[in-house]
Amino acid sequence: MDGGRRLDQPLTRSGQSAANQIGAPNDEPRRARAPTVHGRSHKSRYRRFSTYRRRLRRWAAIILLLPVPRGAGVAATILLLGGALGYGAVAGQHVPAAIEWVQNARDVAANSLGFRIEAISLTGEKEVSREEILTTAGVTGRASLLFLDADLARTRLLANPWIADAAVLKLYPNHLQITIAERHAFALWQKDGQVSVIAADGTVLEPFVESRYLRLPLVVGADAERQAKDFLTIIDRHPDIRSALRASILVAQRRWDLRLTNGINVQLPETDVEGALDRLVALDHGKKLLSREITAVDLRLPDRVTVRLSDTAAQARDAELKAGMKKKKAGDA
Repeated sequence: MDGGRRLDQPLTRSGQSAANQIGAPNDEPRRARAPTVHGRSHKSRYRRFSTYRRRLRRWAAIILLLPVPRGAGVAATILLLGGALGYGAVAGQHVPAAIEWVQNARDVAANSLGFRIEAISLTGEKEVSREEILTTAGVTGRASLLFLDADLARTRLLANPWIADAAVLKLYPNHLQITIAERHAFALWQKDGQVSVIAADGTVLEPFVESRYLRLPLVVGADAERQAKDFLTIIDRHPDIRSALRASILVAQRRWDLRLTNGINVQLPETDVEGALDRLVALDHGKKLLSREITAVDLRLPDRVTVRLSDTAAQARDAELKAGMKKKKAGDA
């Protein structure tokens, strides 16, 4: 303070703040302001953006230098139209037709890129024609190897009763290989008046309409198609019976009757069919049983054989018995 009790300096702050407040000039240099967090974040984002932009330019340059595949323009056009039409189909509730169109379009696009099926190797077919196999597998003139579903094609092939197994192999870019294993016609099966051709496992192959199946053995009755293989295997071990057999009839799904070509019906037991057939063959060889005037042979009991005579043979036998009785009475008199 001076002698008049006044302050030597004003009560305001020194430096730039005070000078600015009173409008006085200030020659003191301004201090550098420290960067804020916001400023650092902005610069970091800018640097990342610049890096991405440089990478994008580099990849674009590489893509432009690559050769364009043949048919790429057609494929791109089809995909673009497919997307637009697909949306319209969903909106207009025409989904099945749209799916078919998309499938055809994708095959056209794949074919234009070199995936057309140009070679087909097919082996194992005999009963099923080549055309039927390809149609069933979904192989058409428009189908492409790229979009052919091999598993689905195999499933469709196995739905054909003649085909026991199948393999579908795609060999890129344009080769398809199909191998099938067919079932064989084993017997004719009659049920409810309908006759069908069956395989050894009982699969019904087709209705009986062709004369080439006439020599197949005939089995009759419910469940006969499944039991036929084991039973006919036993019959085949007795060729004399096999050659004279017209039909094998399954009774109550438990036992078999044999209908021979001469009309004789042979009743077999539920068990030990082999032993019963051995007895029948022995009786025929020793006593010409199957050549006599009989209509039935019952082998269901293991300790006896029951024979039923034909009407003619029964009448003749009755006449012989009556004649014998008369002679006996005359002799007694």
